[in-house]
Parts: sequence; C-alpha cells; structure tokens
Amino acid sequence: MKTVRRLIYRQIITYVLMVAAGFSALAFFIDFVDEMQRVGKKGYTLLDAVWACTLLQGFHLYDLFPIALLIGSIMALARMAQTSEFTILRTGGLGPGRALALLATLGLVGALMVAILGDWVVPRTEQRLTVHRAKVSNQKGLDLGHGGAWLRERRDEARTGAHNITVNVGQADGHGQLGLIRIFEFDAKGRLLRRISAQSGEIESFKDNQGVKGSIWHLQGVTDAVWHNEEMLSEEAVFKADQLVTETERPALQWYSSLTPMVVAASVLPPETMSTLALWRYTEHLANNAQAAQRYEMQFWKKVFYPLVCFVMVGLALPFAYLHARSGGMSLKIFGGLMLGISFVLVNHISSHLGLLHHWQPWIAAVVPSIIYLSLSLGAFVWLVRYR
Repeated sequence: MKTVRRLIYRQIITYVLMVAAGFSALAFFIDFVDEMQRVGKKGYTLLDAVWACTLLQGFHLYDLFPIALLIGSIMALARMAQTSEFTILRTGGLGPGRALALLATLGLVGALMVAILGDWVVPRTEQRLTVHRAKVSNQKGLDLGHGGAWLRERRDEARTGAHNITVNVGQADGHGQLGLIRIFEFDAKGRLLRRISAQSGEIESFKDNQGVKGSIWHLQGVTDAVWHNEEMLSEEAVFKADQLVTETERPALQWYSSLTPMVVAASVLPPETMSTLALWRYTEHLANNAQAAQRYEMQFWKKVFYPLVCFVMVGLALPFAYLHARSGGMSLKIFGGLMLGISFVLVNHISSHLGLLHHWQPWIAAVVPSIIYLSLSLGAFVWLVRYR
C-alpha cells in the first residue's frame, strides 16, 4: 500500500506543481503588464514593478491553487487510466474506498496549505505591497479615498450615559500608522460633544489590570473642539458663539479607545486580504456597535470553508481515473476538468452575492456550493464504479 500511495502521490503532486507554476507565471505576466503603466511615474522603477508582482503571487496562489489541484489531479489520474496503470492497481487490490481515502488525504494536505496561505502569507504580502506602493508614491500610507474608513464604538459614561464615538481615517499603512484622523463623540441624545482632528497618529495596544483589551492613539498635530451642549439647553442664559465651542490646538494628544489595532487594520484593508481571526474579531466589533456586518460575515465563512474546496476538487478529479481511454482524449478530460473548476468558482461567487441580496445565513451561502459539487462528484464516482 505504501508503494501505491507513493506512486499516486508522486504523479499528482508533479502535475499539480506544473499547473500551479503555469498559473503563477501567467498571473505574474498579467500583473507585470499592468505595473508597467506606472513605471517612470513618481520614481516608480522596473524593480519596483517586479517586487510588486512578486508580492501579488501570494494572493494569486491562494486563489488559484484549488483549480491547479483539480487540473493536476485530473491530468495525473487520466494519464494513469490511459496507460492502464490505474487498472492494474485496481486489479491488485486498490478498491474504491482506498482510492477515495488516498485522495482525501491529499485533499487534507492541500487544505492545510490553502489555510496557511490565506491566514499567514496573503495578509503579510498585502501589507508589504501597501507599504511598498505608499513609499514609492511618497505617501504616508494607503489612500482610503475621499470618504476614508469609518469605525464606531460605544462608551458607557456614569454621568451622561452611553456615548457614541465615530472615527474616520483617511490614510493607513497597515502597521498602526494612520493619517488624516477625525474623531466625533456624541452623547446619548445624539448631540455632538467633541471633535478631534489629527494629521497623523499611531496605535498602541494595551491590556488593563482586569484583562480588558484596548488601544492608545498617539495623535500628532491635533485640533480639539469641545461643544458645551448642557449650557445650550439653558433657556435663561445668553451665549456668544465663541462661548459655545472651545477649540484647542495641541502638538500631541493621547486618546484611549477600545478599537484595537487589529480592528482598525481590518477596517482599512479589503476583506479578501484579512485573516480568519481578523475577520471574526471585526465582525464581532461591527455586531457589538450595531453596524452592518453581513459582508464581513460572508467573507469570514467563505474563508473558513475555502480550504475544504480542496476536498471538492480531488473529489471531482477521482471519477476521471475510472474513465477508459475510449471515453475521450487527455485534452478533452483536461478541458472538462477546467470547465468544472470554472463553474464551481462561478457558482460560489453567485451564491455569495445571492446570500447578500436575500439575507441568507452567511455560512449556508458559503458551504452550499461545496456540498453540491462534492455530492455530484461522489455520485459520478459511485456510478462509474458500479456500472463501468
């Protein structure tokens, strides 16, 4: 059995690596053509373009590896069926259950690899890419557009009740360095109490004696404006305009918040580049502050179930080992496998968008396509074993 395992694994791994290398080369070429449009502008050199394309390979490998696993497995198994190697293995005692167990083990290894890519490699390469592009363009960080990124937190004040705090960040570099910061504090009745504007800031996480996590925002170039709303409610007093608002210029200010660096980083980076833990913590933060979290919940469950796609891919490839050479040439089988992989990706994306539109449970929308395709592959496998 060890010899059979070594033979099948060597064939499949060889073809999977070949297909993955081909996909990576194609993605690198497409990215390089796109990066060439920036070469020569704002000091952007050819080496900068090559380094940016190299950093993008982590995300491309994470996105394309299940398809590479499918095509490589089909090529290996179809080649073994064409040369009658798989038929000899079957007559030598390789039953359907053992074949399924062998490919399931290979799918488990692929799932672990995809999980490592998604939770460790991709977030770090995306952060380095952000810092690289910001340095080349002489920016302080990633430009988040005209609206910037918005965050919210709630604080319970003993005297005035719950306060709602809204934070807007215009720039970020993914390492706790922020720029163009605006902080708005509202009381329980929705009245503006305070506005803090800062040119830049740095976030430092901390944990108090009770184990509560939070952060200290070290703000630079601060304009601190305070509204005296309780005095405004007095009907007898007459105030001048400059008495209602107190504005103070400060070179630096420390502002304490429950927004941890991970939550802030999650709000400024695309959901596709976040780790599973970061997505989970950010969805918890959004839910606790009465913000819409369905998009991030959907992305969280897709990231949780995405490694399991490797099991679906090897399951789709297994029936090709039971097809005889007269059932079609190698190119036809590879084309069929490619269409299966593309259709799965398409159905997976459609399911996510339909889940957002119809407010389905995020985990259901994320796992249903995998269950459907795995059931179809196992059904085809059972039919081929029994009737072919």
